[in-house]
Amino acid sequence: MLKKIYFVILFSFPLFAQVKTSAVPFLLIGPNSRMSGMGEAGTALADDASALFWNPAGLAQLTGTEVSITHSSWLPQFQMKDLFYSYLNYRKDLPDLGGTFATSITYLNLGEFIRTDETGPEEIERFKSFEYAITVGYGTKVTDALSLGLNARFINSRLAPFGAGQEKGSGIAYDWSFDLGLLYRPQNLIIPLIDLDLEDNFSLGMNLSNLGPTVTYIDEDQADPLPTNLRLGFGYQAEFDDYNMMNVVLDFSKLLVQSGKDLDGDGKIETDRERDYNDPFYKAIVTSWMDDSRSEELRSIISSIGIEYWYGNPKLIALRAGYFYEDPDFGNRRFKTFGAGIRWDIYGFDFSYIATEEEKHPLSDTLRFTLSILWDAIKP
Repeated sequence: MLKKIYFVILFSFPLFAQVKTSAVPFLLIGPNSRMSGMGEAGTALADDASALFWNPAGLAQLTGTEVSITHSSWLPQFQMKDLFYSYLNYRKDLPDLGGTFATSITYLNLGEFIRTDETGPEEIERFKSFEYAITVGYGTKVTDALSLGLNARFINSRLAPFGAGQEKGSGIAYDWSFDLGLLYRPQNLIIPLIDLDLEDNFSLGMNLSNLGPTVTYIDEDQADPLPTNLRLGFGYQAEFDDYNMMNVVLDFSKLLVQSGKDLDGDGKIETDRERDYNDPFYKAIVTSWMDDSRSEELRSIISSIGIEYWYGNPKLIALRAGYFYEDPDFGNRRFKTFGAGIRWDIYGFDFSYIATEEEKHPLSDTLRFTLSILWDAIKP
């Protein structure tokens, strides 16, 4: 029963097509329409409340107070009305503490399921499945160019209030995790040799997210790791005049999970214990790069690129586009993204759309909508 429920979630991630697996993959869903419209890239941009997800170090460079909420009907090709994703986000700068605080609630509703008898179709009960995470974070400047960010997160995954077969546990798990972010925005950057002056338009970001213990539903022997993920991003902002500007972003990400291990030294991974083995997160950060085939590890890296055009002074209308690429042997998610946004006074509205290359892919035609309110910000 638990496998049937979680199969719905796995369709939206590369995990089901890899040897490496993790629990609670909903933590990897891009939470806001703006970055989602730019190919799911935003590690080096991180200039609004969603920085809590993309790169908490970006919080340090924000002022004022912001609230945003995102909603999406998840995996629309399944046509399940009660399968949806929501994200509520709040952030506020704290000048006396030299940084910015933020918090969010991520919620994935999986719908209602029917529990049947083990030997037949007789209905025993109905139950609802959902997952949520509560995150708090803080970003501060180390220098004028370098910022650091830290998140702490509580996770609750409620797949089913019972186990499968004779198992004594249940499909309910609690866990915690934390993130580490870095953002570098130099005041003036000159590329040597070619003598290219990027001025203060370049940014480099890194986010190591979902660091924490394994997730246990039934017992420790069946525990799965969190989706520890490394994101590296590059960004460039071009200002054409007072009314026209553009952001270009490029992200690379990799799941840092190491599954399966030859425990008895016979050169094979063949027992259930060996197949189910997962390195703890502090080891997997290193061992996940040490596959026998280096090309395999490189192919597992996801790349995404996006552009954003803004018109207005202050910003008024935005148009966005991007591309997300995953190797066919490591998930095969390949899609174009499109989006738009509008700002009026303290209010903002954004939406994004996914167009997958594979016909009737579960993510095809996914729409996200974000409403935001920003006040008391210091204009640059």
